[in-house]
Amino acid sequence: QVQLVESGGGLVQPGGSLRLSCAAATIIFRISDMGWYRQAPGKQRELVATITSGGTTTYADSVKGRFTISRDNAKNTVYLQMNSLKPEDTAVYYCNLRWGATSNYWGQGTQVTVSS
Repeated sequence: QVQLVESGGGLVQPGGSLRLSCAAATIIFRISDMGWYRQAPGKQRELVATITSGGTTTYADSVKGRFTISRDNAKNTVYLQMNSLKPEDTAVYYCNLRWGATSNYWGQGTQVTVSS
């Protein structure tokens, strides 16, 4: 079992910034692909951004140019820098770790609320 612990969520005004962190308690972190997903009330969970073990990143169209995913393998941590936040970014954000065909783990989620 892999433990993923997210932090950094909170309440922010539109146009503001937050940085989410996800610490992974596993030796397979550096060879795993990591991702951030989000789920708003009444909606399905959706992909926000991913970063492969080699550092290749992908983003949802809705966050391109505003969010940046990064990873620090020395700290077993993946980050999501969120700038120019909008009310529609309000959701619970989840960290995801994938390795191989069967290893797929989720964090407990952290709430991000964008409101004035």
